[in-house]
Amino acid sequence: MRVAVVVLVLLGIGGVVAWQVGDALRVDVRPADVPVERPVAAPPRPLAPPPDFASIGTSDEPPVRLAATAVADALVDRGRPRPAVGASGDLTTRLDPGLPPEAYRVDPGPVVVGGTPNGVAAGLHAVADRIRTGREVVADGRVVAPRLGLRLTDLGAVGLPDDPARFAGGDDYSLNSDVVGTAVLPEAPYVDRARVEEIAEQFRALVRHASADGYNGVVVPGFLEYVTFDGLGVHGDGDPHPDRARAMVAAFGPVWRHAHDLGLKVFFATDMLALSPPLKAYLDREVGGLDTTDERLWRVYRAGLAELFERLPYADGMMIRIGEGGAAYRFAGWDYTSEIAVTTPDAVRAMLRAFLAAAAEHGREIVFRTWSVGIGAVGDLHTSRDAYDEVLGDLHDDRLIVSTKYALGDFYSHLPLNDTLLVGEHRRIVEFQSRREFEGLGALPDDLGDLHRQALRAFLANPRVEGVWTWRQGGGPLLAGPRTLDLRTGFWQLYDLNSAVTGRLARDPDQDAAEATADWVRRTFSLDPGVVDAVCRALALSRAAITTGLYVGPYADHRVRALGLEPPPMMWIFEWDIPTGDSATLGTVYAVGRDRVDEAVAEGAEATRTARRMRELVAGTDPAGWRDPALRERFVAALDYEVDLFGVLAEYRTAVLRHVQWLDTGDAGARDEAGAARTRYRALRAEHLGRYGGDLALPAYNFTAADLGLARADRDAAMAWAARGALLGLAVVLLLGWRRPWVRALARPWRRVEVTGAGRVLVWAVPAVGVVVSRAVLTWFAAPAHLVPVLGAWALFAAVLWWTARGTSGVAAAVGAVALARSVLLLAVLAIRGPGHYWFAFWTEPVARSVYIVVAFALFLGTFALVHAVLRADMGRAGAAGRVLLAAGTPPAALGALVAWTGLETALTAWNDQLALLPWGLSRILGITAYLEIPTSLPVAVLLVGGATVLLGGALVLVSRTPRGERS
Repeated sequence: MRVAVVVLVLLGIGGVVAWQVGDALRVDVRPADVPVERPVAAPPRPLAPPPDFASIGTSDEPPVRLAATAVADALVDRGRPRPAVGASGDLTTRLDPGLPPEAYRVDPGPVVVGGTPNGVAAGLHAVADRIRTGREVVADGRVVAPRLGLRLTDLGAVGLPDDPARFAGGDDYSLNSDVVGTAVLPEAPYVDRARVEEIAEQFRALVRHASADGYNGVVVPGFLEYVTFDGLGVHGDGDPHPDRARAMVAAFGPVWRHAHDLGLKVFFATDMLALSPPLKAYLDREVGGLDTTDERLWRVYRAGLAELFERLPYADGMMIRIGEGGAAYRFAGWDYTSEIAVTTPDAVRAMLRAFLAAAAEHGREIVFRTWSVGIGAVGDLHTSRDAYDEVLGDLHDDRLIVSTKYALGDFYSHLPLNDTLLVGEHRRIVEFQSRREFEGLGALPDDLGDLHRQALRAFLANPRVEGVWTWRQGGGPLLAGPRTLDLRTGFWQLYDLNSAVTGRLARDPDQDAAEATADWVRRTFSLDPGVVDAVCRALALSRAAITTGLYVGPYADHRVRALGLEPPPMMWIFEWDIPTGDSATLGTVYAVGRDRVDEAVAEGAEATRTARRMRELVAGTDPAGWRDPALRERFVAALDYEVDLFGVLAEYRTAVLRHVQWLDTGDAGARDEAGAARTRYRALRAEHLGRYGGDLALPAYNFTAADLGLARADRDAAMAWAARGALLGLAVVLLLGWRRPWVRALARPWRRVEVTGAGRVLVWAVPAVGVVVSRAVLTWFAAPAHLVPVLGAWALFAAVLWWTARGTSGVAAAVGAVALARSVLLLAVLAIRGPGHYWFAFWTEPVARSVYIVVAFALFLGTFALVHAVLRADMGRAGAAGRVLLAAGTPPAALGALVAWTGLETALTAWNDQLALLPWGLSRILGITAYLEIPTSLPVAVLLVGGATVLLGGALVLVSRTPRGERS
């Protein structure tokens, strides 16, 4: 009866553990309402001849002069002589205060009429665009006004280092975007003036280009580096930070002012909390730390923002992000940092109220980005209407603008439109990304015009949506990808298309996206009708290629939640260039679309055919028809790269999906197809690496994780046979010794059968062999980082028991019996289809996983219960409990100490690299501990718990040895 009760208790505890694990691993799947993209090529049209403007008459306002120069440049591009720009001319301008600020019309004359200089400039840019694209300049007096009044762009590649060596490494995943970094000096004068001028020239080029595309604002990273906190006592005597900030204002203030002078708004941007060592020390001293709900903390930042507005009076506002920060965003040699500390609704509101107060005092605006991470309302702020209302619902201020990515997630395809943009009473702007970080980082053609048009038209149902923010270059690692820098280096034109079309759509969301693309092709590549038609047809195919070649459709068209997170729709390719080989990802991708495996496999081949058709279209054009034949060569090279890449990915997709299908079903056909695809993949991967391994503009993908996963897949069948052989071997050994005492001792360890001679060795040696073999098979004989701690824990546990319980019979049999039972359980699962099946079921089969965990954990606890029962007869309850606690506490104490010494992230990375359970790129880019929110103090906690268990066990042992009369 007692045994039955103990067994039931142990199984009950195992059930609780299974429930907790199941809750953590639960995969929720539901269909996603993905926008249906139907991009088409604009039909060919005849070209209108350029007008005969011998001169252009304008006012002297800088925006108007810039736009008039654009008209002159357009005429030169069309073969006309450059017109003079002066006070009068064939094309003239004038102001009409009755028009809205950015509105214009073209009256007969022609005369460009605007409500403000910015309106006149917009009209002139429109004239220049019509000339460049072969459209007639129509003077019909129709008033044209932008639908969206705030059209922001990022800085593109301004200030980013163009260092071939850093690009060549391919593993610089820094997310730092401090565009001033290359001009910063460690000591006075703190700024390299020559480098400032280089950045200034890049910025001027960006402003000219963005103005022509229809943007009227620019976002500049920066905050603390321009602020002294004078009068607050933040900096002590001799602290260089104030002098450095003054030097930054003096050097870069005029650079950013250039945009303001040309009619663009200037917003600065920062992560919160932004910190420097002296600021952090001041907050610790004066506020008591970084409590982001404390108004005293925000009074300090409010003072800093007010100072920024005073020192840079042309600044129109500040943009704030709270959802990212930390070491990955830090510029080397720069002691300004950020921390993710604003993590509650109260903290968000306290922050915004402080910043909005500073904005009100200086007539500025605050842009708050809803991009956030974490748990609770703030963690879901970007994707949850309820969270949006909880965090921001009662915060009403017309100086607050809320900025949100257009998709219900990050910048992936196969995502619904972000319906949080349809709620709330705040002013809203929509974020778009031109150089899609997850879709080739600008190396692949990816015409987003139709998608962006759909998004804008959908969001305009909310009358509070008033603008866009387009990322020309930003997002993702800036140096771990193709060496393409907007307006500077490489074939940046591929993603310039999206910046140009989105800027045009922001002015008029109703216009035809295909026509906008065709006009961009005419002004960028060629006016030749054959070239324009071929390129437009190729671009119209680009989304079909991307959305099938880089995504597994049956998975991607679902919203999935796992590990408490919402994985992205790509998943099988981590970040931008790492096809993953881990069982959690690939098992989940297969499981979500297990009824559509044939379709998923076929997508890869279809994407390759689509990319090949695109290449045929562009390569078939006459080089003489291009403005610059080098651009044609780059376009063809990009499509060659896409065809090659999609061919490799198609075979890898087939290999992994068919392999998991075999793990799931045992289908021999799937196994054979997986093996054939692995062979083809390896051949194509080698060709891909050989062709693109040294190419900085079109870099080879990183197949390290994929190869690790396939190497283990290769062994699954062999491991299954190894498990079957081990089970057979154990069965034979036990049957041959069935009547011998050592086998009876293992079969009934609670009976304490006396074992002598060779049996004393076999009673622990046979279970030890079972433990070693089963764990080695589980790891494909390829993961010492898993074997060493597991086998070491068993060895330490057994050694401490042997040392503390010498002379007590039955201990070896008790430990050996449970160890053998757990090994047989594990081998039985591995015998099905190897470790791959074990992990596939663990991640995706909740019933099988729960049954296994209940039994395995009950057996694990049974080790301690059984040893205690055996020892209790000789040593009493306290003595037995003390020895069990000593033995049980030693392994975690030792493991905790080891991992604390090596570092948790380092240890988890080595373990995961060898077992391939989670994405290989996770630790390289985001960090396993950060992404899964594992406390880095965990090893110390394990060490302390283990140590406390050892101390308690030692105390019980000492007490149990003390004669009763001496106890008090």
